[in-house]
Amino acid sequence: MNPAQALLLIDLQNDYYPGGAYELDRIGEASAKAAELLDRFRSSGQPLIHIRHEFASPDAPFFRPGSDGAAIHESVQPLPGETVITKQYVNSFRETDLDAQLRALGVKQLVIAGAMSHMCIQGGTRAAADLGYQVEVIHDACATREQEFDGRRVTAADVHAASMSALGFAYAKVLALKDWK
Repeated sequence: MNPAQALLLIDLQNDYYPGGAYELDRIGEASAKAAELLDRFRSSGQPLIHIRHEFASPDAPFFRPGSDGAAIHESVQPLPGETVITKQYVNSFRETDLDAQLRALGVKQLVIAGAMSHMCIQGGTRAAADLGYQVEVIHDACATREQEFDGRRVTAADVHAASMSALGFAYAKVLALKDWK
């Protein structure tokens, strides 16, 4: 057990799953890996924090305030007593007490999984590194969706790969779950 290490599960919420308002590519596979990671942290007694995004406006395209879509998915449902932080921005640290809670726990290293690879995983990982945390991102426990840039369709796999390669270049150690200790 490494008490200086904590798990951040970011935005694994109903709207990203089949039938949700903003379904992600391969969310089921990523969620299964995230659930396995969550079980490992629970079994070891290491700190873990669930992050959930909720937009302020009821007119938001997804994660509307108080909606079922904004709830954390059942596959990684928090247990009673587990910390859940609600954010309104891409960066999990922005205008939340995440950093204060981690520092109070003595956390120096973060393991990050969740969604979306190119948004909140990027934002949270970069902010964590900038705040001095050592970061590991479990890439197969993260998901995203296709995007468009300059009139060109970018597949979800390419969005994910570009996101993970950028994080691995300077912000985090990027690993598959099977390679994570």
